[in-house]
Amino acid sequence: MADFVLIHGDTVQFVGAFGPASVIVQPGQIKGTGAATVNGKKMCVDGDEKKVEVKNCVYTAGVYSIPGTGTLKIAALAGDQKAQKTQTGGKAVLLKGSQFTASFEVQSPAKQPPPGPGAPVPDPNKKYSGQGSFQTTNSKFTGS
Repeated sequence: MADFVLIHGDTVQFVGAFGPASVIVQPGQIKGTGAATVNGKKMCVDGDEKKVEVKNCVYTAGVYSIPGTGTLKIAALAGDQKAQKTQTGGKAVLLKGSQFTASFEVQSPAKQPPPGPGAPVPDPNKKYSGQGSFQTTNSKFTGS
């Protein structure tokens, strides 16, 4: 099924729920590196999603209520987000599609307040999984 092709500068929107972690998400942008353009902006192609990073997002996770920080990334595209037929420069173009799998990589762990005297206990998890989607400004060119 045809869907809109992603172009340089399109918004990457993450969902705030990453399993037990709650992330204060910020939107990211995807940079297009394809040979072809739409409205003067390069199309996004297979591999461009791997370069999306939104750093310094604040999170908490359950009992770890003292906020920590981390980086949002795209872990894997959904099957409907990479064109099967449409290509530019020999690479499949990326499509708006449904939802991709996102990852939240902890840089500074959230901490659990200590039950008594002592230091707060850091969150042992280094990564959480979640979801996200693309918002495109392209309303003309589709791929399949």
